[in-house]
Amino acid sequence: MSSESVEQLAALIGENVYIDVAKWHLYLRDAKLHIPLAEQIYPMLSDGMPSAAQIEALLKRTPVKLGGGKVELSLADLIPAQAQTGLMEAVAEFQRSL
Repeated sequence: MSSESVEQLAALIGENVYIDVAKWHLYLRDAKLHIPLAEQIYPMLSDGMPSAAQIEALLKRTPVKLGGGKVELSLADLIPAQAQTGLMEAVAEFQRSL
C-alpha cells in the first residue's frame, strides 16, 4: 500500500464527504476521519471498484465517538445519503486515476 496513494484517496474523501450534525456539514478532513477511511478503502480497490453495499458495510463498522466518548455511532449513521454518493464518486474518481 503506497502512502502517497492513500493520501490522494484521503484528500478526495476529505474534500467531498461530510457528516451531518444538526444540519451542519463537518467534512471528514476536518473531523480527521478521511485518512482512516482511506486506509480501509484502499485495499478494497485491488479487487476493482467496491460496491455500494461494501462501502456501506465498512461505514457501519467504523465507530465515531461523540461528546468526548459519551456516545458512539457508526459513520454510516452520520453520513447522509447524498454524502455517501459523494464518497462512491470520490472512490470511483480515484480508481480511474490508478
